[in-house]
Amino acid sequence: MKVFVEYIWIDGAKPTAMVRSKTRVIEIISDSITLEQIPDWGFDGSSTNQAEGHSSDCILKPVRFVADPIRGGANILALCEVYDSKGNVHPSNTRAVLRNVLDAGASKQEAIFGFEQEYTLFSRDDYPLGWPENGYPGPQGPYYCGIGTARTAGRDLVEAHAQACLDADLLLFGTNAEVMLGQWEFQIGYRGFKEDIDALMITDHHWIALWLLYRLAEEFDVKISRENKPMKGDWNGAGCHTNFSTKAMRDASAGKKEIEDILKRLEANHDRHIAVYGAKLAERLTGDHETCAITEFRYGESDRGASIRIPVTTAKDGYGYLEDRRPGANIDPYVVAARLLVTIGDMDEALFEKQSNKELVNVISK
Repeated sequence: MKVFVEYIWIDGAKPTAMVRSKTRVIEIISDSITLEQIPDWGFDGSSTNQAEGHSSDCILKPVRFVADPIRGGANILALCEVYDSKGNVHPSNTRAVLRNVLDAGASKQEAIFGFEQEYTLFSRDDYPLGWPENGYPGPQGPYYCGIGTARTAGRDLVEAHAQACLDADLLLFGTNAEVMLGQWEFQIGYRGFKEDIDALMITDHHWIALWLLYRLAEEFDVKISRENKPMKGDWNGAGCHTNFSTKAMRDASAGKKEIEDILKRLEANHDRHIAVYGAKLAERLTGDHETCAITEFRYGESDRGASIRIPVTTAKDGYGYLEDRRPGANIDPYVVAARLLVTIGDMDEALFEKQSNKELVNVISK
């Protein structure tokens, strides 16, 4: 049986990486496909900010595949890691950073994540979807989780994307309209089900969901923006709030003490997190529009203006999860997960800071 495989990878664009893909036909001999049956493939790294023109070959190594909800049938989407022509991990391969952190002991934390990916829809004329060509829509208020023609814009794409994620069996939690008109959110990660999931699976699924969003946007003639502050002025920015917990945090008897210790570690490492939580993050973390100022670190129960929100259930029960509200919409989930694991596990900073991809770490504009 011959099938289409869409090879998906993360490029070397700075300061914000983007997904790329290309298609190959492969032949499946057995009744069902396995990862081992998907061959490595090359690409021109000089066209993706991942190589020089005089030595441009890079290698795609498939690491996870899911059903292709766009082509359907037995066709698949294959997420890949990038290696150089000599077989070494490419400097842009941030998934390898997360793998190394997990292999160094972080996997024992049994951490689970939930990423709340916000994004903004733009027309080809660079107006946020639903906005008048001259002027502005009404003030924020009716748009968050809004219903109705004047209160939402782009729901057809959002619904198509949600269904595609479900058809691909991704870890989609849900979707909702966001505070600014034309802005939406989808969530990937822990859903409360009895599912065999881990940090790599969740972050892989996040990238595949982003690829699906950009790909489906082509069919609706809409642009996707993951800018942290897509519209200047009195409008909400776009973030990627990251919910996380470890086995110790979820323990009814030890969770409270563990969470208290983790909050102290997060405060002590605030600048390290800010440095990798998205390009131009200072434009969003102003202290207004449900954010804490970028120069501050603060946590609080049910406080959406804090750096770390302690959910009401966690505060009430004394154990559970925390929400990091600092990450921006243009984060790399591999980097955010690795950064959190190193901090909350009090691990050797060299695991994160001395990786070969250090030069790709985003530097905020203060």
